[in-house]
Amino acid sequence: MVNYIWIGMAVIGLVFAAVNGKMQAVNEAIFTSARDAVSISIGLISVLVFWLGMMKIAEVSGLLSKLSRLFRPVIKKLFPDVPDNHPALGYILSNMIANMFGLGNAATPLGIKAMEQLHELNGRKPEASRSMITFLALNTSGLTLIPATVIAIRLNAGSAHPTEIVAPTCIATFATTIAAICIDRYFYHRRTKRRK
Repeated sequence: MVNYIWIGMAVIGLVFAAVNGKMQAVNEAIFTSARDAVSISIGLISVLVFWLGMMKIAEVSGLLSKLSRLFRPVIKKLFPDVPDNHPALGYILSNMIANMFGLGNAATPLGIKAMEQLHELNGRKPEASRSMITFLALNTSGLTLIPATVIAIRLNAGSAHPTEIVAPTCIATFATTIAAICIDRYFYHRRTKRRK
């Protein structure tokens, strides 16, 4: 459905430009945007390669496993339905740590694997389990300590102080994570009371 919406918007835009004699401006915008997209992508690749390399060093050095052990009690409280040593917990922790370092592109496959494991744990039922809903809420809120991707975009855009967003990002994502947990728990308890 979304594909049809995008196609419809593109067709409407092209027809509108043709009717108003703005096709030259549209052509220039298309080629300028394509050039900018390539240069931004190359800039992002370099930063992502750097941070993924740092994550690999952290993994090999044991820092990730220490962070996982540090956050495991919190994760167990948030996901009481997931058994100890289940692969879902490892994927959830890895996803959260990647998000904390602002590596959304690296966190996405880990999040998908975590959701697959939670779906298996749920017996492949068509409705989401409590743990799946909680994970989605946490993943959406995305607690971030170092917004690496955003810093890279600001660097490529010529920002004089690309890292000045670190403190506001930490505060905002901490607040959204707390809000996500509170809202998730509120609706879970409300749904539980309604069933009784």
